[in-house]
Amino acid sequence: MTIRVAVVGMGHIGRRHAGVYRDHPAAELVGVCDINPERAKQAEEEFGVPSYRSVTEMLEGAGRLDAVSVATGGVDYGSEHFAPTMELFGAGIAVLGEKPISNRIDEASQMVAEARRLGLCYGIDLNHRFTPAARRLKEWVGSGRLGELNMVSMRLWNGNPTEASPWFHLRALHPHSFDIMRYLAGDIEAVAAFAKKGGGRSIWSTAKVVVQFRSGAVGTLTGAYDAGPSWGLEQLDVTGSDGRAVLDDACEALTWYPRKGIETETYRYLGGMRSFTETFASRIGRWVEQIDAHAGPEEIDGSGADGLIAQKVIEAAITSIQEGGVVLLDPAV
Repeated sequence: MTIRVAVVGMGHIGRRHAGVYRDHPAAELVGVCDINPERAKQAEEEFGVPSYRSVTEMLEGAGRLDAVSVATGGVDYGSEHFAPTMELFGAGIAVLGEKPISNRIDEASQMVAEARRLGLCYGIDLNHRFTPAARRLKEWVGSGRLGELNMVSMRLWNGNPTEASPWFHLRALHPHSFDIMRYLAGDIEAVAAFAKKGGGRSIWSTAKVVVQFRSGAVGTLTGAYDAGPSWGLEQLDVTGSDGRAVLDDACEALTWYPRKGIETETYRYLGGMRSFTETFASRIGRWVEQIDAHAGPEEIDGSGADGLIAQKVIEAAITSIQEGGVVLLDPAV
């Protein structure tokens, strides 16, 4: 079966979604949608499918839709996800949303609850967990190779110059960070955070967040929009009682360090993945695979619930920065 898909929001990221669908053998891209007429027309010409100016128009004109990507933006890249997602759910259509799930917890909670009520699949583009290197690291953790997890240290930074809402850096960038930390070490139950405004900036552009996992392991996130391009994008360090694993730049290198012994293992470009841009194909490909296989909503990898929990951790960090102290987190959704 070929699944019929469309994309709402035809900016840079929406075009990435459309390109993956166009090239995927199990998907048929049948429509693109954007409220900006010029952008919609450009996407129509680029992908050779009809364009629409609204979700309502798309639902009336595109015929059967099995799944839709919602790649709209807005404040913190997330304020424009709610309305199209809820309209698509109302039409009985599965949705893959961009991160952050929303910049508002109440809207994120409503979307997750509505998908659950209607029995619809809902995913979020948390693409850091879909790299072959991250999957290999997950296998190592699950098999007990690292032993009992003690520490997870995450660094994710870049030089984004955007001056938006005060919490743009945390809300827009770090759904990735907290999701991959949870993916490997389980639920987070306590958060404490500190932040500063980089030189000449009006937003809280650098932050350090300390977390405790339900398992007892501890973690840290170092995040910034004040980093240089030669510093690298990302590093994830997972340390257990029997060994340590370090993942560099999402997919480029995964290294194993035994606790006892000196022989290390390094894997580069697992699965042939060489850059972060390729993670869209791996994440969206997994979404297509699951929709095509009629996976149940509770089986969706990188689900709406996962996106909501990551956002709850971010809001707890913001509360800690604003009020001081440790914020306890209920990960239930």
